[in-house]
Amino acid sequence: MRPSNNMYSYFNNEFLPIEQTFVHISDLATQRGYGIFDFFKVVNGKPLFIKEYLDRFYYSADTMRLPVSLTRTELKEVITQLINRNGQADAGIKMILTGGYSPDGYEIAKPNLIVSQHPLTLPGPAVLEKGIKVITYEYVRDIPHVKTINYIMGIWLQQKVKEHQAADVLYHMNGQVSEFPRCNIFIVNGQNEVLTPASRVLHGITRKNILKLSGKPFVVREAEVGLEDVYAANEVFLTSTTKRILPIIQVDDKVIGSGKPGPVSLAILDKMLEMELE
Repeated sequence: MRPSNNMYSYFNNEFLPIEQTFVHISDLATQRGYGIFDFFKVVNGKPLFIKEYLDRFYYSADTMRLPVSLTRTELKEVITQLINRNGQADAGIKMILTGGYSPDGYEIAKPNLIVSQHPLTLPGPAVLEKGIKVITYEYVRDIPHVKTINYIMGIWLQQKVKEHQAADVLYHMNGQVSEFPRCNIFIVNGQNEVLTPASRVLHGITRKNILKLSGKPFVVREAEVGLEDVYAANEVFLTSTTKRILPIIQVDDKVIGSGKPGPVSLAILDKMLEMELE
């Protein structure tokens, strides 16, 4: 997701060419991997679900004791200016708040705020029609309800994912599943209920929007979801900003349902597409 040349980013109080945007080596993001971020889509020049993403960004910042130098109104104006400067009506926006230039490599300092724009690639029809395979791994992220920049386990597991010819890895602990490194999980059980893990997860914005669909016409709710529930599910799918909804047809060596993307997953995808157009 490397930005193109001739693109601008926002760094603290100024707009800079992307290739000139750097943090010093003393930043806690570099020294200790300490910081938070968020990422959302821009479609036809309009940031989608911007209130929800800013709510999560400021919540993450507050939880990690990182004051944001801009108010929500000021940050929205920076985002608008960045979209206009770069002239890309369809893209992704990433907001990063680092731990700042620490005097000892451990103490939090004044955070650095970086906002950048990136090309956005969504899953194509072929992937949606076929579905994906995932594997599982026993692990729970540190402070899972916060969107930190620490993706060490997810990145370390990429080799294992490729070795199994899979697309992603699902975390679980003591038989209870939680999330993927960058996505949430939903299952459709035998009663046609749509369930997503209630705890030890990041509250994704796509996840939040799907929970709003409960009763329209699906029953959608949070619950404790075990690995055996996943294996026995009629359908399984993952959700994220960049993937929307992606059907999962195999978990480890277990084929899910019919081995094809199911009708509930695809119907919810249609609902999400409608929400993006509102």
